[in-house]
Amino acid sequence: MQTAGIIGGSGFIGSYVTKIFLENNFKVKVSSTDIANHSKYDHLKGLTNAGNMEICPIDLLQPGSIKEFAEGCSIIVHGGTPFILDVQDPQTQLFEPTVNGTENFLEVIKNSAGIEKVIFIASVAAWNTSFPLNPSTYSSDHIFSENDSPYISDADHPYAQAKFFADQAVRKFIEENNNLPFEIVSVSPVFVTGNSLSSRQDSTSVGMQYLFKHKIAPNPFVEMLYAADVAFAMVDVRNVAESVFNAATKKGLHGKNYLIANETYRVSDITRMLNQQAPVAAPAYIYNNALAMQDLGISFISAKETLNNCN
Repeated sequence: MQTAGIIGGSGFIGSYVTKIFLENNFKVKVSSTDIANHSKYDHLKGLTNAGNMEICPIDLLQPGSIKEFAEGCSIIVHGGTPFILDVQDPQTQLFEPTVNGTENFLEVIKNSAGIEKVIFIASVAAWNTSFPLNPSTYSSDHIFSENDSPYISDADHPYAQAKFFADQAVRKFIEENNNLPFEIVSVSPVFVTGNSLSSRQDSTSVGMQYLFKHKIAPNPFVEMLYAADVAFAMVDVRNVAESVFNAATKKGLHGKNYLIANETYRVSDITRMLNQQAPVAAPAYIYNNALAMQDLGISFISAKETLNNCN
């Protein structure tokens, strides 16, 4: 039985990643930055084959902690970066754990025995830090794909910038290490939707769905989204987990970074679908998912189906 280490395996996306690996008969090590706080991961104990799961401490700013977590793993999924929009100190809350943590992780796994595959759960921000908006240099009807040059602006949100720089660290590592004994693959989801497997209230993605459903605007950023009726590219959390699993278990994908995306709808139509109403406009397809369908075999769940069934 192979062992998969899931860094961030109790979060919104990570819980579904843990679930799919357990269902496919892997032993799973799930990281926790606060192992004494059982509320962070107790929901995982009800998953199928949860007896094959182990909760392990990790601190991505401590190489020794990463090394201990990686021991015995043939697959490691790194999805343990913070998703914070209401940020007070970007350096300590976002850049250090996201960028420095990624660099630490890469240096440790470079010298770790037995690893066959490393998967990064990156972000659409690895391609476009202005998401959900288009960069000003692109036309309004531009279709993003993996052939685009990554775009960053220092005017964009610190979360997006941190994810961009973390992905750039991965790209640099791959370029500088030509003879790695394992493959590295990244998946970059757009706005992730769906139901949480836990009852925790600290998921930013689920929180955004709640705001959209009830038309709540707690800050100027969300007010702007409503005022401009911004178009969001979305993807079901189950498709993200499937993308991670398939990328981890298929060979010959080294160095790729897949856009994981489906339809794009404006906020007003997202609100309608979250309230079991039909959208007014037809969906657009702003982020191309052809490569993910081709290489990873993903059949994407429609946004309407996902949002109509959100709690």
